[in-house]
Amino acid sequence: MTDLSELTTLRVGGPATRLVEPETRAELIDVVGATWDSPEDWLLLGGGSNVVVSDDGFDGTVLHVVTRGITEARVAGARPVRLTVEAGEPWDAVVAHASAHGWSGIEALSGIPGSSGAAPVQNIGAYGQELSSSLVAIDFLDFDTGSLLRVSAAELGLGYRTSALKRGRLGLVVSLEIALADDNGLSQPIAYAQLASALGVRIGDRVPVAELRAAVLELRASKGMVWDPADPDSASAGSFFTNPVVSEQFARGLPADAPRWPTAPEEAARVLPLGSDIPHIVRGEYLVKLSAAWLIEKSGITRGFSIPGSGAAVSSKHTLAIVNRGGATAADVVQLAGYIQTRVMSEFGVNLQPEPVLVGVQL
Repeated sequence: MTDLSELTTLRVGGPATRLVEPETRAELIDVVGATWDSPEDWLLLGGGSNVVVSDDGFDGTVLHVVTRGITEARVAGARPVRLTVEAGEPWDAVVAHASAHGWSGIEALSGIPGSSGAAPVQNIGAYGQELSSSLVAIDFLDFDTGSLLRVSAAELGLGYRTSALKRGRLGLVVSLEIALADDNGLSQPIAYAQLASALGVRIGDRVPVAELRAAVLELRASKGMVWDPADPDSASAGSFFTNPVVSEQFARGLPADAPRWPTAPEEAARVLPLGSDIPHIVRGEYLVKLSAAWLIEKSGITRGFSIPGSGAAVSSKHTLAIVNRGGATAADVVQLAGYIQTRVMSEFGVNLQPEPVLVGVQL
């Protein structure tokens, strides 16, 4: 049996009863389809960067997606570069490939660990950029029908760290198509204050893609968010909690210095008869995104905090990450995460939601 701690960036998780690693696209589709037709339980695993696996492991087949490859094409339009990326290609290798050619659209997503197939599931995002702004479509092996489908980005219901795939549509991302811009090697306009400050420019400015990628990698490394065997803070599942989204009314009750980012409410789709007047649109209450890191710190959880006797700890660089300081178990991780949730709920009435996929464990 293979210990799943060897295949996850948090380095926790017990053994898998069976592990298969198809190396080609055709083999992947065949093996996954055959596994789905069998009565045994199954688990899809990519780069293992956004998952917490139980210490008991997984009693079934783990389908480790390792298929690799990047294919380039050109089309007409504002984003003429199209990359078709196989699901097992490491995500940062895709960003490195694009940046080396001066193509923009995903440069702020540099350094995010994991495989490309997992990227649309989570709608990965960082430093003011999300995959949803570049994703065209995915090739998707549908669990219910067994068919290989092309699913457009619009059909995936991409939102903040979520998608229809994360919300329950079962299947396998076989590959994804990404649209990138070719603007003489310049990045997309910078949309994140910390990144603009690191580059010495203003929000909305553009810099060479390679320069922006380097700045992002440096920022991530300073937070322990780039895998480095010499850095114990990098043995994590990335940000453990998502930034909570609350009502504007609720946000007003928080301390004045609590970071918050208003977001416009979505209007429900309506069909009007031909010739009818356009009604006055009454907007609903605005939603507000809060900083999970601020809530954690202000609830009394400091960087480096750990529960006595536990191998898990809050990163010494970044309060959103839970790290394995050596010898941590999944139970240690869950215990610490639950304690953080309790502290934030007690102090602010906000229930933090975990970002990683939990396999065999509960919070």
